[in-house]
Amino acid sequence: MSRIPFKPGQRWISDAERELGLGEILEADERIVSVAFPAAGLQRQYAVNRAPLTRIIFSRDDVIQDSDGHSLVVLDVINNDDILLYQCHDDQGEQIALPESRLSSAMQFGRPQDRLFAGAVDPEKWFRLRHQTLAIKSRLQQSPVQGLIGARVELIPHQLYIASEVGKRHAPRVLLADEVGLGKTIEAGLILHRQLLSGQISRVLILLPEALVHQWLVEMLRRFNLKFSIFDEQRCLETAETNPFETSQLVIASLDFFMHSEERRQQALEAGWDMLVVDEAHHLHWSEQAPGAEYRFVEQLASATPGLLLLTATPEQLGVSSHFARLRLLDPARFHSLEAFLEEEKNYEPVARAASALIDHELLSNQQTAWLLKALPDYRSAIEHLGDDQVDAASRGQIIQALLDRYGAGRVLFRNTRDAIRGFPERQLRLARLESPAQYADCRRGVSALKPELSWRKTGTPESWTEFDPRVAWLTDLIQTNPEKKFLVICAEANTSIELEQELRVRQAIRSAAFHEGLNMVARDRAAAWFADAEENAQCLICSEIGSEGRNFQFCHHLVLFD
Repeated sequence: MSRIPFKPGQRWISDAERELGLGEILEADERIVSVAFPAAGLQRQYAVNRAPLTRIIFSRDDVIQDSDGHSLVVLDVINNDDILLYQCHDDQGEQIALPESRLSSAMQFGRPQDRLFAGAVDPEKWFRLRHQTLAIKSRLQQSPVQGLIGARVELIPHQLYIASEVGKRHAPRVLLADEVGLGKTIEAGLILHRQLLSGQISRVLILLPEALVHQWLVEMLRRFNLKFSIFDEQRCLETAETNPFETSQLVIASLDFFMHSEERRQQALEAGWDMLVVDEAHHLHWSEQAPGAEYRFVEQLASATPGLLLLTATPEQLGVSSHFARLRLLDPARFHSLEAFLEEEKNYEPVARAASALIDHELLSNQQTAWLLKALPDYRSAIEHLGDDQVDAASRGQIIQALLDRYGAGRVLFRNTRDAIRGFPERQLRLARLESPAQYADCRRGVSALKPELSWRKTGTPESWTEFDPRVAWLTDLIQTNPEKKFLVICAEANTSIELEQELRVRQAIRSAAFHEGLNMVARDRAAAWFADAEENAQCLICSEIGSEGRNFQFCHHLVLFD
């Protein structure tokens, strides 16, 4: 490579846009150089002192092409006032003098060998910079925390453990069953983030209840910078000519949306995915005689998808058979029969006792040792060394891992409870005993006493219940005396939450937002986002009972059960 002054007729290539082909200098002055790229039909202008251009000079025996596409072999190169003249011969041996202006503009120098043979090599400093960059990239890719430290989340040990354990697996298939509020969404996001960064997966489908679609979209973008697309019928109609699910790598969709269209279900199956995520998986109905339509669809997707994450806070809420149905989605070969699963569960007691003793570093009884020797004959040496200080920890670890692999749900189930996780603030119950007003005299018996404002509303009296109900005054005083605290207020009825929020916002000048089933998804998300905002925010969120479903309000200081 030779750097010489720019001169009309010289041939150069763009280092930044090599696909433009061979360029020709049109004109140049002390500041600007103009270059034409005939093959691309484009013209570029560059600052002379920092133009990303490299001069093309061929050498003896190089094979070049003229503007007519004929191949020629270079015999000699003559420099005539900084314009090159190539002495060449063609296939018949006839000698030809070819000025560089007549070189083919379609010549490409994208391949390393083409650039090397054309003399278009970079300075050594750029090689060193690239080498250092690749070395740093290699170290980052080998980091054990890759994909776990880039998210905008609080580093909570139990979440990081699950994300690390599952994220490093090839095609993980697990059930995330932490109790409510322990961060299943965060765990799933960390797993996706890590697997996407490492290249283990590239296509993800997340199936959700309709109420959680926008919440997941915001969480994945805000916390993990994962740009998912929401698919509904309107989005699919925009790309009716092709399979709409092939137009995006990261897809979020409502399970209800698929239940209304056999065509969309088939398209989703044909699109092919690397990872399937299903939230609120306990809503998938299953029985041996008649599994539900949603379950059958998820089962079809799960069988065609390598990775599967099922999320539920209540794995056995609907009984053991419902729990078995979810395990069956994860590993149909392991969990093939409900009858066999129930029979196996009857023998879990000795397993649980032995595992608890091992985890708590307790001495095993003779009965437990005998059971372990019978259950794990391949681990006789480790079992016999229990109690030996030098090898005890390693032996216990080996035995626990063996029990985990051979009994129960094994490595497909992760469940944490608040009792087992340290660091959560202790809940303090504070009852507020208030005198019932005279207006509620007829509403103090039976079920109506729990929600007296409903009975008062039916009387048709112009006076609003919020004007005399002592709960309103008590709540107003509580909020106003704690201006730095956030309050989540849950009411049994949507109308109660609407009227209470209006009272606080309009008459008491309290920054509040309403959140109830009468709002559409976008309005609910806006209310939740305003409540969660760190600066311009609502101090309290007044909800109907849906306020406790699937929302992350960890930042909230006080929960008020209005009824």
